[in-house]
Amino acid sequence: MTAEFRVRQALAADAPVLARLRWAFKQEDHAGDPAAPARSVKQGEQWIRERLDSGRWLAWVVESGGEVYGHVFLHLIERVPEPYEDNTPTGYVTNFYVAPSQRNRGCGAALLKALKLHAQQRGMDTLIVWPSERSVPLYQRAGFQPSAELLENTMD
Repeated sequence: MTAEFRVRQALAADAPVLARLRWAFKQEDHAGDPAAPARSVKQGEQWIRERLDSGRWLAWVVESGGEVYGHVFLHLIERVPEPYEDNTPTGYVTNFYVAPSQRNRGCGAALLKALKLHAQQRGMDTLIVWPSERSVPLYQRAGFQPSAELLENTMD
């Protein structure tokens, strides 16, 4: 496997391509569903730009030949300060996508490696993700494991 790509932290200026990739990602999830999207890609672009500008959301992209074809996002979840431990944020990993034509080349692993390195350098001790069934093996290869400490309420 030859790494003919590079991973870098995304900038707010990447919002247009990140929004287009997000829409492609979700359209893949809804293949065969004729329903029209509830919002425009332009709205997604604005949301992404605002979040990246704020610094509470971070993203990494994978690119080759100047074209971005994958991304992963990290949302910093603040913790309430306490007197006995550091209150570094917990990281929520989401919106992980690589275009189908670029899969199985190491791009996804490289994106997660860059995200994890950033988290470690900032002293973060926890990353969480709600993976799709298809992505579980990739996350596990990157060191993610099921947790007995997390409870979820889906508000049914």
